Amino acid sequence: MKLVYNTKRTFTRQVIITCIFLFLSVASLSAQERQRQISFEEAYQLMNRDNKTLKIANKEMEWAKNEQQRLNSFWYPQVMATGAYTHMVNDIEVKEPLSQFTNPTTDFIHSIDPSEQFISSILNNLGKSSFSVPILPQNMTSIDAIVTMPVFTGGKRIYAGKIGKLMVDIAEINKEKISADQQILLVEAYYGLRLGQRIVEVKVETYNALEHHYQNALKLEANGMINKAERLFFQVNRDETKRELEIAMKDLEIVKNTFKTLTKIESEDNILTTTPMFINESLPESIYFKNLILEKNHLVNGLTTQQYIQKNEVKIAKSAYLPNIELFGKQTLYSNGIPKNIAPRTMVGVGFSWNIFDGLDREKRIKQAKIKSVILETEKEKIVDDITLTVDKFYNQTQSALVNVSALKTTMEMSMELVRSRQRAFIEGMTSSSEVIDAELILSKVRIATLMAYYQFDSGLINLLAACGIPETFHKYSLSGKDESYILGFKIKH
Repeated sequence: MKLVYNTKRTFTRQVIITCIFLFLSVASLSAQERQRQISFEEAYQLMNRDNKTLKIANKEMEWAKNEQQRLNSFWYPQVMATGAYTHMVNDIEVKEPLSQFTNPTTDFIHSIDPSEQFISSILNNLGKSSFSVPILPQNMTSIDAIVTMPVFTGGKRIYAGKIGKLMVDIAEINKEKISADQQILLVEAYYGLRLGQRIVEVKVETYNALEHHYQNALKLEANGMINKAERLFFQVNRDETKRELEIAMKDLEIVKNTFKTLTKIESEDNILTTTPMFINESLPESIYFKNLILEKNHLVNGLTTQQYIQKNEVKIAKSAYLPNIELFGKQTLYSNGIPKNIAPRTMVGVGFSWNIFDGLDREKRIKQAKIKSVILETEKEKIVDDITLTVDKFYNQTQSALVNVSALKTTMEMSMELVRSRQRAFIEGMTSSSEVIDAELILSKVRIATLMAYYQFDSGLINLLAACGIPETFHKYSLSGKDESYILGFKIKH
């Protein structure tokens, strides 16, 4: 039995149904929504535009550079200006007794006239008194310029300078780590949006196909060629596909909002991704990525740098056993009330300070610094082990995705051919609509599974590269990879 349908009418209905669902997908966002095409490169630029996380990293870098300059300042002389006004309650003076003058005179008179008493008594009374010689006044003012220059600090300045440079290195590593994390978020958001859009396309096409078969079933039922139960079978499958399409559209809306938040897109435009997902079968072996951990991983490099800082901290703690030697000079710029013979206007010299005993504080500082070094080394070993597991995880994810794509490609080709053959057979009356529907549903599932495998590869790859410290190579792998365009390149004609 050969069944013939009005293909023109069916085609018209098909177009109408497709337009309805495309309208629903757009109207769910805005009644008058415009479409905005965005590539991955443009999305990357939008993400970095006014990115607060990166701004914080840049400020931390600026702080580290300023701290380095501050630590380097210990190599330069210190110039200070000091001033003072002094008021003393009492004059500073030298008191001299008059007896040092009267006693010799009395002795001289007695040598001439031992019995003389009158003059001697006058001189004795006078000798009991004293006279004062003022040295400094009660009010004094001075302004001095003082210069000090460290000559030897036990190596503190050298080690502090090294620490300053290492702090800049840590800030740079942290900035790179933040950038890598942002790239992971972007890849997962952009290609997640791409995946959602492609899944909706597949489900729209599948729904249109099932709607087409359902309309045919209505005609067959009206002509008494199938019963109500068979017609309901078509209806149930169509309605289930419609429900799945609606769910996919809601999921797409969530992913789209996430992408807009990340890229700071505030418009109500409907975002259309233009950069396809990809797979790349030329990834190096896992050992290649594992060897990059110690050299490129941001966390490992950060801990290594902290170890260098801690080694210099130990050296600074040990330098406390040595004296500090410095040159100094003072020039009086202004003086009032201070005689030059009492306080010279210019002085230069060299001095030292040496802490002989500090209550074992130095010993405790050295011990603490050494303990911190051991902690950092242990933490680094743990981080390397954890990252190695992470590399294994995401490398296996990419390889699993490649295996899935390879297997699904053959299945997809078979499913496409199955749909073709069953459509021809159905038109010629050689098969039932249920078999055509089964073929359509199988093809839909294979397409979606393949798209998900592509996303699995891309998300796994960016996490793998970020764990190895080379997220920037993601673009290189995308250029030499194979995109997902063929998955939706084949359109079934109904």
